[in-house]
Amino acid sequence: MKALFLISGAAMEKSYMSVFLLLMAISCVLAKDIGKKETKETSTKPKLPQTLSRGWGDQLIWTQTYEEALYRSKNSNKPLMIIHHLDDCPHSQALKKVFAEHKEIQKLAEKFILLNLVYETTDKNLAPDGQYVPRILFIGLSYALQLSSSSFPDPSLTVRADITGRYSNRLYAYEPSDISL
Repeated sequence: MKALFLISGAAMEKSYMSVFLLLMAISCVLAKDIGKKETKETSTKPKLPQTLSRGWGDQLIWTQTYEEALYRSKNSNKPLMIIHHLDDCPHSQALKKVFAEHKEIQKLAEKFILLNLVYETTDKNLAPDGQYVPRILFIGLSYALQLSSSSFPDPSLTVRADITGRYSNRLYAYEPSDISL
């Protein structure tokens, strides 16, 4: 009888040990899952939906496509400003920062139909002197003419070759230091 009790006691101890190990394993798995959830939630910032401004001025009204911009420009008699840039270009980022933070530029930009492109276009009219970034093209009437006269934008809706930056090899390139131009 003593042998039977020892066997039963050993079997019972083995059962308790198995249940104990099973509970420990479940606790470890649940603790890992909770830790993962907390790090995922705390390590990534919530992403805000990207607006058409792409950081160039959220309070401004931006168009989505070149075709929409041309249509709105023609119907509103406003000139069109097209900004070509890349998200990972340091020159584009520097110009964007100055453009977005400069109150006078933001006020001036309200007088244009605005489009910013983060991809190159196949339309050769939008790259009259090559494909580089950042570049800003103006189509239609210039701001100076708009203030001094009541004329309408250029009906041909072509790039204004007379509104350029200061570089002869990249006519439509601008830098943060050009903001005073």
